[in-house]
Amino acid sequence: MPTPFPGMDPYLERRGLWEGVHTRLIVAMADALNPLLRPRYRAEIELRTYLAVLTPDEFVGIPDVLVIESGPGLSPTFASLAPASVGPKVAELPMPEEVHERYLEVRDVTTDEVITVIELLSPTNKISFEGRRRHKEKRLQVLASATHLIEIDLLRRGDPMPMRIPDDGHRGLYRILVSRANRRPHADVYVFGVREPIPSFPVPLRRGEPEPVVDLNTLLHDLYDRASYDLAIDYHQPPDPALNPEDAAWADELLRK
Repeated sequence: MPTPFPGMDPYLERRGLWEGVHTRLIVAMADALNPLLRPRYRAEIELRTYLAVLTPDEFVGIPDVLVIESGPGLSPTFASLAPASVGPKVAELPMPEEVHERYLEVRDVTTDEVITVIELLSPTNKISFEGRRRHKEKRLQVLASATHLIEIDLLRRGDPMPMRIPDDGHRGLYRILVSRANRRPHADVYVFGVREPIPSFPVPLRRGEPEPVVDLNTLLHDLYDRASYDLAIDYHQPPDPALNPEDAAWADELLRK
């Protein structure tokens, strides 16, 4: 059963569902690229692991007691915001969790040199303080090297990664960045929304060599069908996160067809 959306399906962004989509899409890109890269290059799936607090926004609390600064000659005052209780309350602490992130490296078969890094952003990269810090650190390392960088952002939740884009009136929700080492600080960025197909993008190799093209829209739609994601999604409910009012009205009409 195909997705009803022409490009990125916003329902796939849901927590608990995106993790599987991320893994499947990384594998699908590697499988699609390797026949196009051989015999000189190959796409290898890499894994990084670290500890991070995944949802810090859920642990923002209001204290039951405030300490108010005293004025001259006055003693500190404690203002209770909630009635005192006899026993302790049970609090939930933001515990670190082990994060596993897969990404792609295009390597030279002879020298094992990393030619291109392909990152597919996860919520941890955009929301978690530690995850975002680590991703930006890795990003800067690649940008300071002779390695090309492709960064795919199919998530509306969280702040986009830093880049300056000319304002042409097209404010897309999703981005694909293609940064060629020889063109930095300039890069190509594809900006798009839920109403349009995901753009295909080239994978830069060494200068003068043909660049294989990744048809990400077809890859995503094929894996949606193979994974039976239609059975895991209730299209009668709004996606998480919710769409803006204009896109929500468009999606509602689309899903009624």
